[in-house]
Amino acid sequence: MGTVKIFINNHEYSFDSGLTIMQACDLLGIKIPRLCYHPKLSISSGCRICIVEVEGMKNFVASCSYPISEGMKIHTNTEAIRHARKVILELILDNHPKDCNTCVRDEVCELQLLASSIGLRERKFEGDVREPFVDNSSPSIVNNHDKCILCGRCVKVCDQVQNISAIDYANRGFKTVIVPAYNNKISESVCTLCGQCVNICPTAALTEQNYTKDVFALLDDKTKIKVAQIAPSVRVAIGEAFGLKPGSNMAKEIVHALKLLGFDYVFDAQFSADLTIMEEASEFIERLKGHGKLPMITSCSSGWMKALEQFYPDFIDNVSTCKSPMSMMSSIVKSYFADKIGKKPTEIANVAIMCCVAKKYEAKRPELAMEDGNPATDYVLTTRELAWMIKSAGIDFKNLKGMEFDTPLGLSTGAATIFGVSGGVMEAAVRTAYEFATNKTLEDVNIKAVRGNEGIKEGSININGTEIKVAVANGLGNASKLFEEVRKDPSKYHFIEVMACPGGCIGGGGQPYSGIQDLPFDPKLVNARAQALYNADEKNSIRRSHDNPAIKELYKEFLGKPLSEKSHKYLHTHYKQKFPKGILRKSKETK
Repeated sequence: MGTVKIFINNHEYSFDSGLTIMQACDLLGIKIPRLCYHPKLSISSGCRICIVEVEGMKNFVASCSYPISEGMKIHTNTEAIRHARKVILELILDNHPKDCNTCVRDEVCELQLLASSIGLRERKFEGDVREPFVDNSSPSIVNNHDKCILCGRCVKVCDQVQNISAIDYANRGFKTVIVPAYNNKISESVCTLCGQCVNICPTAALTEQNYTKDVFALLDDKTKIKVAQIAPSVRVAIGEAFGLKPGSNMAKEIVHALKLLGFDYVFDAQFSADLTIMEEASEFIERLKGHGKLPMITSCSSGWMKALEQFYPDFIDNVSTCKSPMSMMSSIVKSYFADKIGKKPTEIANVAIMCCVAKKYEAKRPELAMEDGNPATDYVLTTRELAWMIKSAGIDFKNLKGMEFDTPLGLSTGAATIFGVSGGVMEAAVRTAYEFATNKTLEDVNIKAVRGNEGIKEGSININGTEIKVAVANGLGNASKLFEEVRKDPSKYHFIEVMACPGGCIGGGGQPYSGIQDLPFDPKLVNARAQALYNADEKNSIRRSHDNPAIKELYKEFLGKPLSEKSHKYLHTHYKQKFPKGILRKSKETK
């Protein structure tokens, strides 16, 4: 690949050939406006906001797709270009709702930010408005057609990154909308509810199902004991919603904020991550002895479990029966903890603060309910929702002194901390499984083979003379590639971890909006969040789940031992093949 000399805004530069105009400008710090473009997705050149002027060309060109060439003279900021971009954006806005001040994406909406940067201060056109339609059938995701600008990024991320293809364009012309197959509701589609479409949507066309109003009402309910739990990845991301740098660990500040909001107890989902490892590592050892199917597959990711039930039913027997840390915590709170404080399970309300919108769906799974049929987890809030509640309550989050988690469910190890990164569950499980199987201490607990941002990672560890082969996939697209290999060679691995979201939970569909178009897949952001969790692991004096004294006490007082009858009652579940009713109904109709 050679270099080419080009001129940008009358300055000479040399670049490797093969770059687009936008890529060349980005390298120079010249930010060309964009909407439909995303560096991780295919290029459609649909919105035309990124047009630039190239001398000798009759028309403006889309910089996202137009390649540079020798001697090219490019202008990115002429009066004609600024005027053309302004007109294009005015036409996009002419049928867009005028509710910016009351919109959930106010101040973090790419369309709003773009209008501000281009200098739009009035609407010159009044176009037809789409017929209002909001699909809020799902417990996790809301699809609002009024807000959609048809950029197509949600369609592409679902297809090209996650390999699910749950949504696509329907109808033609002005009536075009983005919907699931057969124009079904999201709740009747193959959508896994991972929320990556929500993350990548530039407006509020796709958002999480918001439960902040319900939780505020709960906090005013004097008859309930209010309990909150916080996922590992939330603490290293929520600061971004308050202007702090990515990777700021705000665990103590979150506890303090939740207490100010009115929660009676704040526990750490990292405690139940340790609990998950106790059960999962024990289950894995039993399977190695021939009591269960290999490879064993982790079951912590809600989006992955929905995908597995729909697309990989042949692997259901391989899945660990362990509930996720969220569901384990909720179950323990309404059983063990309820007994300790002399309360009935119905007198306690569990609120989980998660990085994930699919967790909202998990909370409503009937197989995860308590014995009386009531949900173990009453509400799930995303990192974004909690940030909004803190702001709404007038809490000065950045200047809080911070508070410790409550006991007995607030103590955790470093192994639990890294649950938030891709490979973290595997690494934590191996640390404990090795010692359970060998009765020896694993000297180096850093399993670096499963760390990093690669879509699929492999590693191995020798346990009692057996080479245990493990694999880790993050993002459902990578999971599909991995399981095609496993179908060809079922004995290739012993243990597999899958996280639905790219990067793992740190890249979850409920993490803060950045207002920066290239996210949520910016490696710098993902790495900063991941490194913060690895740093917390390194600094923790206890780095193995089975060494957690609070976990030991829980087994001594309540559970007995891992995989006991009581453990299975409260900490385990079973999955079965599921297919959306809407798809099944339509399939029968077309026969």
